[in-house]
Amino acid sequence: MGEVSRGARALVVCPDIRGMGYDLDAESRLEEAEGLALAIGIVVADSFVLPVRDVKPNLLFGSGQVENIRIACEQNEAELVVVDGALSPIQQRNLEDKLARKVIDRTGLILEIFGERAATAEGRLQVELAHLDYQQSRLVRSWTHLERQRGGFGFLGGPGETQIEADRRMIRQRMGRLRKELEQVRKTRGLHRERRERAPWPVVALVGYTNAGKSTLFNRLTGAEVMAEDLLFATLDPTMRAIALPGVEKAILSDTVGFISDLPTQLVAAFRATLEEVTAADLICHVRDMSNPSADAQKTQVLNVLRDLDVISSEDGTEAIPILEVWNKWDLLDEETAEELGGLAQASDDVVALSALSGAGVPQFLERVGEILTSQATVRQFELPASDGRRIAWLHAHGDILEEEALEEGANGPMRRFTVRLNPKELGQFESL
Repeated sequence: MGEVSRGARALVVCPDIRGMGYDLDAESRLEEAEGLALAIGIVVADSFVLPVRDVKPNLLFGSGQVENIRIACEQNEAELVVVDGALSPIQQRNLEDKLARKVIDRTGLILEIFGERAATAEGRLQVELAHLDYQQSRLVRSWTHLERQRGGFGFLGGPGETQIEADRRMIRQRMGRLRKELEQVRKTRGLHRERRERAPWPVVALVGYTNAGKSTLFNRLTGAEVMAEDLLFATLDPTMRAIALPGVEKAILSDTVGFISDLPTQLVAAFRATLEEVTAADLICHVRDMSNPSADAQKTQVLNVLRDLDVISSEDGTEAIPILEVWNKWDLLDEETAEELGGLAQASDDVVALSALSGAGVPQFLERVGEILTSQATVRQFELPASDGRRIAWLHAHGDILEEEALEEGANGPMRRFTVRLNPKELGQFESL
């Protein structure tokens, strides 16, 4: 990664600003910040929470706290300081001057991870756009000094650190081109989605906080090999596979990017298209890590994002798309907690408990998903000429045939009556044949 490579030693500092109203407590936020650093291959030499009573416009922290950070860096031989919060360009530059070390904030760190993990053309476009949006605000005083420039595409250093890439006008032009390319990608994605909506197969989207186990569950259900590691943001680009479900011949399972608290505003906009797949789903499975002490706060974060996507109405809390909660990592719970949560899960039709790693509870999960997807199905009767092989074959392939009987010969020859269960999507597909 250039200037600061993988294996670089870092000090992780979590500012706890008075009156900020954080969703997670300070220790949970610090743990998450450490996870972000580890996800990009940084060695966390030390980490701590720093209470901030009054935000200093020039440094964020008080001068005494900055001195303590500097001493901690020397003691731990840290060459990088990660601040788990948003730093203004001035604060970032002043901290680097005071600490004589590279400083990156939460946004820079997450952008770095996303830049490394994006696999598809769309993902890379989104990440670069977010990088440039973040970068243009940091061309303060130093944009004509090569030694002071931020990297061309990364913040831990990288290729292309030339003056032309740090020029505001060039960045604006590049962002304009990227937005046009992204718009084209969105149109293409929309066409693909329309094609899927015309197809008879329902779409099931896995959503959840990052590291909740979505990709592990996806791999177990599909036999795919999507990257599933104990890392934050192991999956970035949406992945889709076909699966069979009880009562449903075929469904499309979609694995999406993990959510996180305080997602940088640049990425909320940039990754909206990735999450648009969720808005086209017939069922959303909200995968939760029930072994995490912050599971409830993480649920709040996920629901907030779903509200932003209009999946949940912000006014009355109603769901535009059915949501099934998947209580994952059951294998990590102690006996008492598992018994308590198990009772709650059994009492709710909207909750399924399982372990994606061991497979326990997965058959029951599939059964419930099948029930939800077929709950809207209606029983219809069709009388078709026996010679209409195409539509008869379609009913056998896509519908749940309850009864089939021969009728007396009609004007078009021998007739057959089919009593079949179809969901609304299948019915529309059949009627358009």
